[in-house]
Amino acid sequence: MQYDVSLTVTYRFDNAASASRNIVRLMPADLIGEQRLVAGSLAVTPTPNERTTRSDFFRNNAVEVAFHEAHRDITFTVTSRVHRYERGRRLDMSPSVARLAEDIAAYRRLDPGSPHHFVGASRRVPIVGEMSEYGRTHTKDARSVLEAVEAIGKAINRDWTYQPGATTVETPMMEAFKARRGVCQDFSHIMIAALRGIGIPAGYVSGCLRTDPPPGQPRLAGADAMHAWVCAWCGPDVGWVDYDPTNAVLAGADHIVIGRGRDYSDVAPVRGVMRTSGNHWSHHAVDVVPVTSETARPDPAA
Repeated sequence: MQYDVSLTVTYRFDNAASASRNIVRLMPADLIGEQRLVAGSLAVTPTPNERTTRSDFFRNNAVEVAFHEAHRDITFTVTSRVHRYERGRRLDMSPSVARLAEDIAAYRRLDPGSPHHFVGASRRVPIVGEMSEYGRTHTKDARSVLEAVEAIGKAINRDWTYQPGATTVETPMMEAFKARRGVCQDFSHIMIAALRGIGIPAGYVSGCLRTDPPPGQPRLAGADAMHAWVCAWCGPDVGWVDYDPTNAVLAGADHIVIGRGRDYSDVAPVRGVMRTSGNHWSHHAVDVVPVTSETARPDPAA
């Protein structure tokens, strides 16, 4: 399935910033066998004095921009075309949760996809006894790691209420856990903590989710959303599997990946520092539009 994906993130400041520097992770990823970035560009307004494109440790696309002159707002706009490959449900060849530790120990590399990076606590996902117990409680009947992943994801979807505005990007994971409400970032961090607490390597996926309007209603520009879900390592035969606890589904063709990391800190869409005072606020707009057969161009890699 091909999509035209556009994202716009605008920051405005009460008082002009005399200088700022930001790292931007908004470009959809190019992932072999999973997702192909056919074309993409990032526009920045005003024009930065410095701009550098690189890949971070987890192979996410990152653009660093710096402004040396006063500015009261910054707008980042990504336009891209993405081919998301359809994938059927995988044959469950994952080991039992008890045996997974042997497979992790047998993985002798520290490449970006190594499960060793995703088993311990990270900046936003502490290892907490209460979370580990939650994971054990809901996986006692799981016969495999993949079954355990799905069991925890479904439990979180059932036990938590999705409520925009209930938390902010800085809300600690345990605060959301106790409140039993939050947004996709909270659902994902809670699921990561529960999985790691029982020995399953798990990470955070930043991306976009295509949404469908109600029957008979037109699509609204900007109505799609940035989204977050979880990736879990299910042993050497199955590898990494993406699961969306907010919607209680395995991630599919409507989930557009931007980046993967240990938690939100590794893949924040925009992170930076600035010299200013007063408040600032941001606005996000996302469009994920399927490409019709009439407008699509052949994908040479398809």
